[in-house]
Amino acid sequence: MSSLTPADLAHIESQLEATDQLLDRNYPGDDGSRQPIHTVYIPADRFTPTFVADWGAQALTTAEAHGGLEKLGQLLGQESHLASAVAERVAAKLSAEPIEDLRLDFEDGYGDRGDEAEDADAVAAAQAVAAAVAAGTAPPFIGIRFKCFEAPTRARGLRTLDLFVSTLAAAGELPAGLILTLPKVTTVAQVQAMDFAVSRLEEVHGLPAGRLRFEVQVETPQLIIGADGTSPVAQLPHVVSGRISALHYGTYDYSASLGISAEYQSMEHPVADFAKEVMQLAVAGTGIRLSDGSTNIIPVGDAVEDAWKLHGRLVRRSLENGYYQGWDLHAAQLPSRFSASYAFYREGLPAAALRLRNYVERTEGGVMDEPATARALAGFVLRGVQCGAVGTDEVKALAGVELSQLTALAHPRLAQPTSH
Repeated sequence: MSSLTPADLAHIESQLEATDQLLDRNYPGDDGSRQPIHTVYIPADRFTPTFVADWGAQALTTAEAHGGLEKLGQLLGQESHLASAVAERVAAKLSAEPIEDLRLDFEDGYGDRGDEAEDADAVAAAQAVAAAVAAGTAPPFIGIRFKCFEAPTRARGLRTLDLFVSTLAAAGELPAGLILTLPKVTTVAQVQAMDFAVSRLEEVHGLPAGRLRFEVQVETPQLIIGADGTSPVAQLPHVVSGRISALHYGTYDYSASLGISAEYQSMEHPVADFAKEVMQLAVAGTGIRLSDGSTNIIPVGDAVEDAWKLHGRLVRRSLENGYYQGWDLHAAQLPSRFSASYAFYREGLPAAALRLRNYVERTEGGVMDEPATARALAGFVLRGVQCGAVGTDEVKALAGVELSQLTALAHPRLAQPTSH
């Protein structure tokens, strides 16, 4: 015999209506789309429609000059059978899609060249992007980083953003993977200003509301802990709901802001780990993605192998910590990026796939996984498929699921009707 009445339930439903709305609106979860595993940064005036293929060729040439991709895998600690499988897939990747996400940089990588030069370069960059998209040579994700919204560079950053987006819009439909990056954010108000700016660009060019989303670079301590003791970065998903696509950690600006000497500035410094843990907490469940930063130790000259070992270790560390994306600054970093990433997914595939199969088939095994863990397992395998580390045939053989079922397991809310 139950004691609570329908009136009691109605009272509780009324009490929790605001909570239900908050969770539905502000914590929609990941949208299930592909997340690139890296972002390549280059000075904006260096991009051409053949740039991506050129970098892929340079990456392969560098790998071959140092013993090949299989040797690189072994250098990164992969056993021979894994290194062989990874090398084959990395070679295909560097030939077909060596860059997943590309940012044409008008900020630190470009500098101050005067308004006339930057105006011309902003227009030229947009025209080059449009030409690359039309020719099918652009990466899946591409965009610009413009100067920050601090007073000295605000007008210049806005003008570059305007010229780039307006030129792209005049050329036709915007690239599906267009991404805009707002750097050196210190306050919530700067992000709200960016929201206003892209909203106005949408109005002017007749774009759907919300079409222009943007990344926020977390590279100042003021965004982690504000002047009032709160965490501004945790407020961002909620003050401009649905507008932010990702948070990117800025290794060197953030470290320097805390007085870390240049020799010790790193993606794995304790101050970096703290900031990135706060970022993870801030966007958990919101659908906003995360990216780690970069290492400025480049595989060139006599230190190629040492630089590859460092880069590969840092990539692996980021993946293990739940950061599935990072920055690359040089073509020679592409082999170690993909080798380390592919090894991560291929090493973890057999165990993850077995646990998924047991979960789907309700088979008892050594681990009894709950739905939340099954989502994480499916998400892990799906990321491996999306970046090219593993094939759908392998997933089918090991986990017994097709790609559509894997996607549904990783993102179950996508298949559920909304509460509206």
